[in-house]
Parts: sequence; C-alpha cells; structure tokens
Amino acid sequence: MKTVDVIYRYQADAPARSRPSGSSEARFRLDEGNRTFAALLDQVKDEFGRTERVVPVDARDLGLISGEVGLPIQHPFAAVLGCSDARVPIELIFNEGPNDLFVVRVAGNVLGTDVLGSLKFAVEHLGGSLKLIVVLGHSGCGAVTSAVDVFLNPSGYVSLATKHSLRNILDRLLVVIQTCARKLTTTFGPDVLQRPQYREALIEASVVTNAALAAYSIQEAVGATNDAEGLRAVYGVYLLENREVWAPRPRGTEVVGLAAAPRDLAAFVDLGDAIVRSERIAHLLR
Repeated sequence: MKTVDVIYRYQADAPARSRPSGSSEARFRLDEGNRTFAALLDQVKDEFGRTERVVPVDARDLGLISGEVGLPIQHPFAAVLGCSDARVPIELIFNEGPNDLFVVRVAGNVLGTDVLGSLKFAVEHLGGSLKLIVVLGHSGCGAVTSAVDVFLNPSGYVSLATKHSLRNILDRLLVVIQTCARKLTTTFGPDVLQRPQYREALIEASVVTNAALAAYSIQEAVGATNDAEGLRAVYGVYLLENREVWAPRPRGTEVVGLAAAPRDLAAFVDLGDAIVRSERIAHLLR
C-alpha cells in the first residue's frame, strides 16, 4: 500500500520559521499548506511507493531547548474555529505545527458564547502575532446532519426536549438549515425535495453556509476588517473525500481555498446563489 510520512522536525539550531506579516499572507500560507497536504498521496507514483512531508518546528515553541528560562511564548498567526470531529486534524490539514494556530473546536463549529469568548481572548491577548480568524466546517458533519434530520422530520426533536446541551447546538444550526432549504426550493423548484440526494445536498449547503455565517459573526464581534493587512475572518469546508478546503465565491469560478467572510446581507444572498449552483451541490441534485 502507499505510505506517507508526515514528520514534525524539531532542530535547536534551525532558524525560526518566518511568520506571515498580514492577513493576506496568512491566508495564502494556509491555502498553500492545505494544497501540500491534499496532494501527499498524489506524490506516491505506485501502489507500494513512499513519500514524506517535513514540517519544521521551532524547538523553542515546546520548550525543548535545555537551559532556557521561562515558558514558551504563544504566538499563533491564525485562530481557527473548527468542528470536534476526530477526522479533521486542523494543524495537519494546513501543514502547520504547534504554536502556529490557536484552535477552538466544538461540534458543528457553532458560535456559542464560550467559543466567541475564546476567540476574543486570542484577539485581545495575541494581537501581536494574530493575523487571521478561520472558521472551518467539514463535509458530512455529524452535528449538521443531525440538525437536517430534525428539520426534515420534526418529530425527532421530541427526544431532545430534556437534552438542553444538544438542543443548544441543534437550535443554532436549524436557522441556517431552514435558510438553505428555502434557497434550494427557490432555485430548483418545490420538486427538489423529491430528488434522491436532496438530504445530502441540504447537509452540504448548510455546512458551508454555517461556516460563512460564523465567520461573518466573528468579524462583527471582534472588529475584524476587510483591509488587506488588518485582522480578517475567512471560512471554508474541509472535504473528507479529497482533503481539500472548499468554498464557493459569489460570481466566481474559484472554489478551492479559504474565502473571505461576507460583508453584508447582499453578500450572503450572492453567496447562497453560488453555493446552490456550485458543481458540488448541483451534482448531488442531478
């Protein structure tokens, strides 16, 4: 079988890895890191071939240099809100190591008060190094799938009546799912509900819409800007099937890599059109 070695290499005498100077550079680094990770298997030319990827790590970031006084300094260049799903190892996906990313994970990457408080902490206390805030959903998300199933069969909500912690997550997702369902019906007609993979299309459309909404909400809450070098919020969806980050853009053909958070309601309308008309969603509805 094909073999891929991912090596985190700590060298005391190696120069520190350079840090992004602004949000655009930070986003480019994450996109390039994901492309490198997604292509790892493609580099193995035969069934029993082998390849490796070395991620350089500053030994000082984990206190591995003997004789150094004090704790390692925290200096991530991006904060990432991701899902708790164990199949989505965020540092690995973006080809980063420890102390590069400030990661917050919660089922469905929903934006609750604890999550927002954690991100505000990063902005207020790590502002010297932090350049980007990322919301990363993923395909086949279990939390979004559960919320879609409740939306399609409301009787399932009864069993959650006393499970307040689960309801809190599902309730935050149901608003997004209802919006996506309306968009699919408006775009493809009421008969879209009868198509064999309507449920799957609704799940995937909701995953990316939820990520975009969270990125927009974070941007508003922490005062992130759309300036090229200021702190910015972006979003994307990690596709488990090909290891790429996917994010349709309004009035554009590019779908690979992180996308900027929508600026206003009109931008959300345009994004909704781009999502439901994307090849990924359209393929599910054929």
